[in-house]
Amino acid sequence: MKKILFLFLMSGLFFAQCTPKIAETAAGTEDKMDKAADKAATMKDKIAAVNDFRKTAPKPGPAPKIEIGSADNFSLANGLKVFVVENHKLPRVSFQIFVDVPPLMEKEFAGAASIAGQLLKAGTITKSKSEIDEAVDFMGASLNSNSSGISGASLKKHTEELMKIASDVLLKPSFPQAEFDKIKKQTLSGLAQVKEDPNSIAQNVSNVLTYGKAHPYGEIQTEETVGKITLAETKKYYNTYLKPNLGYMVVVGDITVAEAKPMVEKYFGKWMSRPVQKSDFSTPQKPSQPTVNFVSKSGAAQSVITVTYPVDIKPDAADWIAARVMNAILGGSGLSSRINQNLREDKAYTYGGGSSLDNDRYIGSFSANVSVRNEVTAPAVKELLKELNRIRTEKVTEEELTQIKNYLTGIFAIQLESPQTVARFALNSARHNLPADYYATYLEKLNAVTTDDILAMAQKYITPANAHILVVGNKSEVAESLKEFTTDGTINYYDAFGTPLEMETSTATSNMTVEQVLDKYITAIGGKDKLMKVKDLTMNMAADAMGQTIEMKIIQKSPGKTYQAFIMGGVAQQETILNGDKGKITAGGQSQAMPAEQVASSKEQSVLFTEMQFKALGYEAKLVGTENLDGKNVFVVETTSPLGKKQTLFFDTKTYLKVKESSNIPGPNGQLQTVSTDLSDYKEVDGILFPFSRKLVGAAPIPLDLKITEIKVNSAVSDDLFKVE
Repeated sequence: MKKILFLFLMSGLFFAQCTPKIAETAAGTEDKMDKAADKAATMKDKIAAVNDFRKTAPKPGPAPKIEIGSADNFSLANGLKVFVVENHKLPRVSFQIFVDVPPLMEKEFAGAASIAGQLLKAGTITKSKSEIDEAVDFMGASLNSNSSGISGASLKKHTEELMKIASDVLLKPSFPQAEFDKIKKQTLSGLAQVKEDPNSIAQNVSNVLTYGKAHPYGEIQTEETVGKITLAETKKYYNTYLKPNLGYMVVVGDITVAEAKPMVEKYFGKWMSRPVQKSDFSTPQKPSQPTVNFVSKSGAAQSVITVTYPVDIKPDAADWIAARVMNAILGGSGLSSRINQNLREDKAYTYGGGSSLDNDRYIGSFSANVSVRNEVTAPAVKELLKELNRIRTEKVTEEELTQIKNYLTGIFAIQLESPQTVARFALNSARHNLPADYYATYLEKLNAVTTDDILAMAQKYITPANAHILVVGNKSEVAESLKEFTTDGTINYYDAFGTPLEMETSTATSNMTVEQVLDKYITAIGGKDKLMKVKDLTMNMAADAMGQTIEMKIIQKSPGKTYQAFIMGGVAQQETILNGDKGKITAGGQSQAMPAEQVASSKEQSVLFTEMQFKALGYEAKLVGTENLDGKNVFVVETTSPLGKKQTLFFDTKTYLKVKESSNIPGPNGQLQTVSTDLSDYKEVDGILFPFSRKLVGAAPIPLDLKITEIKVNSAVSDDLFKVE
């Protein structure tokens, strides 16, 4: 049924730019090549001379002198620090107010700050959300809010009007209940998507492993914590933390300090300051030895691998630039990095991987990441650790170092083209107490980094012997192979939000076979005799999707007949009919024959109560074990249809009811993505239990919470409904 629903719904490269100095050096190189060739007596000698010259890499020149535009600054009486960067090329002005909120523990209300940030723009005491949106749109401007403040941009002539609206949004939010309910619902929908996305899961759990749940950086919002958030909690965050004495305002564009200052004072000068107390938390520590951690994604065809741990490196650290160069060589420079050269180019394990070394005033972190096929998960972990150890023990070559310096120089030069960069530099310098010439001398410091420095940075910051190894993947195919990376063979299991799980061992299923699990499921929903008497089945269901009601009608009749309709606004947007070996699709008043491949796939899905007929239909089914799914222990059954389509089924170990179905399909980027259906709220119809709630995740941009509105069994459906001619 899940596949029927899905078919229904679904019918860095970087371009471096040379600095003037680099371009000049390149031009000089060409001149020297020509002169070397001219000295040769014959054409053959000329060619040989040119080739010899090319074999010798040119020595890098001195770092280009950087001229960074200045940012004028002033402060308001309430403590708001303001930076103004002039750029008169276009008649546009942008501004941002950033409140440097200290890390805080939200505990059972994790996610309240994020919702509060979204609510700022949802209405004020003088304007509704629609009035704010209309005013901003009329100016052709933009205005956004988040838990750290607001940002906006407009033509110069609208700057004061936009600041006026922004002031109203930031200083006088009304926190309307209706908008709160809407944002909370959207947040919960997003979390449902997170549970099915391996990369999002890996990010969540790696944060928990790196920092711990007792640290703000390791605190994860879950469906439970978001469910507890009240409107009062969002107001509490706003009233406690969004204060000007923690704030910075950056104004960039066609504006002078003389123009900006009176506007800023007029609209933000009355913002009341207040002392803000910092949360008390301990500093995260690295593990004393490697740990292996696993999140089960039964049926997954790929594993997401992360190696992570906390790092004590501050933004103003004297060795930060050298450390950044080291990480760029290791995994932070795209396809040319060592991690990619090994795992992508040499081993062909992945489309790409990388690493990041992040500084922070409180605690930084290191992580290396790669996604690979199930069968090469353990070898990929081994190669990843190999690269982390190699950069610690072997000096990088001068050629590697020169290439990465050129790469980072190019990125820096490109960034300087944007006036927002100057503003960001000013903001960073103020927040982190950086030296006044920090960015002006950045390339000089970069150029001074040596191979000895790289080795020293690797030995200081790259510590695979004290790392958390995390894998999100198919437990039955992958988990056991990871024991070699631990000292005692222990694997720690977590759910999608980093909560530890007690996984049942294989002994829990030693007395069960897949046939027994399926038989108990058939018995639980009504029994084979009752199911065999079902000749036709009609299901009507509906879901709310971004304010619109989507309706679906699915009618199945044995043998091999299916009718599906997708309805919006009471009108069928698409109808699909299958009748044996023929099919028809109708959309927008146009009908066409169903492609042969889709007919074959639809025939597999047209069977009533498929699990009852797996053997007769030629399905392969395997009981791969048990796992914890949303707090329930479930049997995990992997199936393969006669057409080779794989699906994973989850059955409650107590009730034997099916609680979930999932499969993998090709996504937009070519990588596999998971489509799943959570099944719940079983109700009896004519002596048969049906799940009246079906949450479909991954088949549409947002999860669809489908509710059954009607089920009819043996209602004598006419064969005329299935005509395809």
